[in-house]
Amino acid sequence: MPFEEAKKIKTGGPKGDYYRKSLERSKKFRQELERRKVVIKCSEMPWEKSPQGLIKHIVNEEMFSREFALDMYMQLLEPGKRSGKHRHMAEEVFYVLEGRGYDLHWDVEADINIKYEYRWAEEPKRFDWAEGDFVYIPPYTTHQHFNTDPNKPARILSATNRLVRALGFDWLDQVEDAPE
Repeated sequence: MPFEEAKKIKTGGPKGDYYRKSLERSKKFRQELERRKVVIKCSEMPWEKSPQGLIKHIVNEEMFSREFALDMYMQLLEPGKRSGKHRHMAEEVFYVLEGRGYDLHWDVEADINIKYEYRWAEEPKRFDWAEGDFVYIPPYTTHQHFNTDPNKPARILSATNRLVRALGFDWLDQVEDAPE
């Protein structure tokens, strides 16, 4: 019979308070938001020797800022050196602040059936870049940066969208570490 479900609330089935909790969480969030940083000073941006190489975090979710969507870092590639090789579900973009080099991108082919299945290209595509260039890296593409100048460092400013992780795609794979 239609609409029988509505009668069940009177018979003592499971009850929840999710909406009330959502209101409380939202109120707490807005109070905390007032304490979050609008400006992150250069001195508050930590350097990290990571498997990806030497990076300086510009904004990261752990830095207690009002930025909730992006992670950004500056990467320093020493003369003639390379980054690690990695992939992540969010697309990535970077701007070349200084230097010249190239990227290798191994494109991914995905089959989404009952489970996710990925296959990466055997041969990478090469993308040359220099100071002032903007580079786009598609989602879950394995990629690696190379500094081709034997005498000068390269610096790139990289950004990814952390919302993709919040949607359930927290897939970050370090395929190969940087040489240091």
